[in-house]
Amino acid sequence: MVDILWYEYRLLGSANTPVVFNENGDAPGRYDIFQYQITNRSTTEYRVIGTWTNKLYLNVDSMRWRRGDSSLPSSVCSVPCRTGERKKVVKGVPCCWHCERCEGYHYQASEFTCELCPYEMRPDANRTGCVPIPIVKLEWHSPWAVIPVFVSMLGIVATSFVVVTFVRYNDTPIVRASGREMSYVLLTGIFLCYAITFLMIAAPDVGVCSFRRIFLGLGMCFSYAALLTKTNRIHRIFERGKKSVTAPRFISPASQLAITFSLISVQLLGVFVWFAVDPPHTVVDYGEQRTQDPASARGVLKCDISDLSLICSLGYSILLMVTCTVYAIKTRGVPETFNEAKPIGFTMYTTCIVWLAFIPIFFGTSQSAERMYIQTTTLTVSLSLSASVSLGLLYMPKVYVILLHPEQNVPKRKRSFKLPPCQASLARREATAPTER
Repeated sequence: MVDILWYEYRLLGSANTPVVFNENGDAPGRYDIFQYQITNRSTTEYRVIGTWTNKLYLNVDSMRWRRGDSSLPSSVCSVPCRTGERKKVVKGVPCCWHCERCEGYHYQASEFTCELCPYEMRPDANRTGCVPIPIVKLEWHSPWAVIPVFVSMLGIVATSFVVVTFVRYNDTPIVRASGREMSYVLLTGIFLCYAITFLMIAAPDVGVCSFRRIFLGLGMCFSYAALLTKTNRIHRIFERGKKSVTAPRFISPASQLAITFSLISVQLLGVFVWFAVDPPHTVVDYGEQRTQDPASARGVLKCDISDLSLICSLGYSILLMVTCTVYAIKTRGVPETFNEAKPIGFTMYTTCIVWLAFIPIFFGTSQSAERMYIQTTTLTVSLSLSASVSLGLLYMPKVYVILLHPEQNVPKRKRSFKLPPCQASLARREATAPTER
């Protein structure tokens, strides 16, 4: 009887807990589970959050995780990837992966791959597909367009005012002495230089692109062909006066017009060849504003005119401008009787400065995301400035005298007697009867 009672005592154990053994005769372990926690007083300590006695007992409410959250974290190797992310499988652990976002112009093509969108498209907001890149063009309300348009409108108004004044006082000495026929040709070129601004800003289509090709260099060609013919005429007159008393050939108004339009025809011939080789059309340039951030990427609608084609279109006019400047330098010492020589010289010097400033600005911004806006503004403002220089230096002084000092609008004969016979005769023609030239 005593032995049986002792056996039962030993089964309860010293802590009055049941004593059991496994199949190997070993007693199971008993453990307290601690968690290292930060208390409200910002101190740290180990706290019991559960026990193990043959199975796990946890007090979940006593557990603390990072950031003080008491909710249980997911016990998984990898969480599902979000939309727009691909799974990059961990080598050797096929059930685990890292999530990588599809960057740049890539979109999520499948669970494990990202693919590049077509060139004219960009990823959508979720990066699960591609959408077309928005197409933009230079708008009339853009600051890049407002300034050139404003300058151009002022120039057109001023040019129209000069033309009306010259037509109204067409038979007065100042208008006659300036060479009426060549003056109207030059004023036409000035008007076209201002008007091209509206074509450069207008929405590109086949018609607009065609007119751009025609008129882009035509205004400058009209202007500098007329000025070149004038300066060449003055140069030939004084060179002939050093050798002979006879007047040089081709100095009459009809001859001057023929020479001027011959020079202009070369520009038109080049444009027609350009039309035949490469018909005008529009193109959407997706590379010009293809930024690192696809959300700001834009396609630029424009005429298919390359920088080389633009230079070729303006190149002939620039050649005329440079040649005219050379003749302006050669005729800088002519007598004041030939009152157009010096204003033409100042006009050409200033114009050369304008276009020398244009070249680095135009080509220096070829890599800019705002390339189209900067180059269009630079080109149109340069054309308007060169036209304004010609209008201001060659015509505004004449208009000032015609309207405000009509007493000075009389023939000038002084100093002609100091010239050699040929030059004196031609000077008298300049001052009194320019229509006979």
